[in-house]
Amino acid sequence: MTDFQIEVYQNEYLPQGAAEVNAIVTVTASGNATPAVTSDAQAAEVIIIDTSGSMQHPPTKLAAAKVATNAAIDALRDGVNFAVVSGSERADLVYPPRLGMRPATALSREEAKRAVSALRADGGTAMGEWLLLARELFATQQNPLRHAILLTDGQNVHERPKKLERILETVTGSFVCDCRGVGTDWEVKELRKISTALLGTVDIVAEPSGLEADFRAMTSNAMGKEIADVALRLWTPQGATVKFVKQVEPTLTDLTGRRVESAPRSGDYPTGAWGSESRDYHVCIQVNPANIGDKMLAGRVSLVSPTGDVLGKGQILAVWTDDTALSTKINPEVAHYTGQAELASVIEEGLDAQRAGQIETATAKLGRAVKLAHESGHEDTAKLLAKVVDVVDPAHGTIRLKREVAAVDAMTLESRSQVTKRVGRKSEED
Repeated sequence: MTDFQIEVYQNEYLPQGAAEVNAIVTVTASGNATPAVTSDAQAAEVIIIDTSGSMQHPPTKLAAAKVATNAAIDALRDGVNFAVVSGSERADLVYPPRLGMRPATALSREEAKRAVSALRADGGTAMGEWLLLARELFATQQNPLRHAILLTDGQNVHERPKKLERILETVTGSFVCDCRGVGTDWEVKELRKISTALLGTVDIVAEPSGLEADFRAMTSNAMGKEIADVALRLWTPQGATVKFVKQVEPTLTDLTGRRVESAPRSGDYPTGAWGSESRDYHVCIQVNPANIGDKMLAGRVSLVSPTGDVLGKGQILAVWTDDTALSTKINPEVAHYTGQAELASVIEEGLDAQRAGQIETATAKLGRAVKLAHESGHEDTAKLLAKVVDVVDPAHGTIRLKREVAAVDAMTLESRSQVTKRVGRKSEED
């Protein structure tokens, strides 16, 4: 049985007149999954490979994509339903030969690999069509755990942005999709739009040779999921307003606009599929200010299964006080993730300004990013920033823009800017 635990980190003390309540909600799933939920027949995987003409330049891209697809097929558990799609300006089913999916067996794996080996690169790019075919494939099965991998090397030039947005609205909630861009001719914002809508990840694979390990890791991670379509349910009292709900670890994802009303003063926010893992969410609620000494239940958080079972609960409190020592104390978790959100924002703004030739803005934003990365101990981001700017003084955010920045370094920083680092927490003995 998978166990869910919810911990709430906050400073519940508010000064007189204050109305904003912030809390970091940590959700941890652990234990062995229920066989009925995690039997191999309950999982389905679709692998989507870009076969547009650019994948042949150089030929190593398509060749590496085939090897990576085979690695993903091998990483499937026996019995998991799967399919392979090739994408150009249209979507084509590579395996199985007819619309549907096949359970992973020694025979079906070999059949799929033979079909993949025959792929050729030609045509344009229309990712929305690829996603629509993936949705059709998943719809042929009853599997609750639905995961896709989407690989591209280019931009969505054969599909208008508005059309892609409409398609994303259509497929949202149908499956989880991890997106990967190989090389440097694709657009981070484009793939992020897809991965965010489908509760997946986005990353760069700079060299085609890196695809095999990445595909194997993504598939193995998907095979570790145990329960699908879990919702974070938030109840708030009369007169309260939810300002935002965001996943803040392991990556930043704003869930605010994804709310689905579930009961009076309650709404559900999608969190996707879970295995044995832990995630953090930042909840911000606007309440009606009360009198000094008053205490309020500002919010009730719970994890809910697709069948409505409550998997875990937590409370968000508000206490009004005239003790400034209590009300001015900053909760370290809230402060940390507020800084992480700002870090992602200033990186994006700084890179946009740098591309636009706005030197002063780029220097200010990326300098702020260096300072925030230093303060939060986010060494991975600090190393990526150091490839884009010359760091003079990390503590003060003093930098110089590099005269030349490799496209791969800028895209790596941009694609990984929303990967966060959890704040260090003291043990019970401390």
